[in-house]
Amino acid sequence: MRHIDIDIDSLSEAELIELNHKVVARLRFLSQMRSHSAMLDFRSGEKVKLQPDGSPELIGTVTRNNKKTLTVVTDCGQHWNVSPSLLTKVDSKSVENTNSNDSSILPFPNRTAEK
Repeated sequence: MRHIDIDIDSLSEAELIELNHKVVARLRFLSQMRSHSAMLDFRSGEKVKLQPDGSPELIGTVTRNNKKTLTVVTDCGQHWNVSPSLLTKVDSKSVENTNSNDSSILPFPNRTAEK
């Protein structure tokens, strides 16, 4: 990162306020670009994991890309709107192996076959 010398001591109050607005706007833009870039790493239908504070790790599926977050539906049916920076992709093979060894997970019946 390069160092730029800006003499803010010579700026008036109005100029300092204007500079502050520009700096805040630029920082907000950079943050949004990072968030957008991180969101592009995830696709609807992709398996992800998240670790809520004070809770066990959850595995779910990305169902929607929102403006700043991704909607994730966990395997137990909970809906979470999560910053992409808090998500990790899950290898679908490891999820299948985990689910097949867990006797507490029951498959849903095929409702299309009933109709």
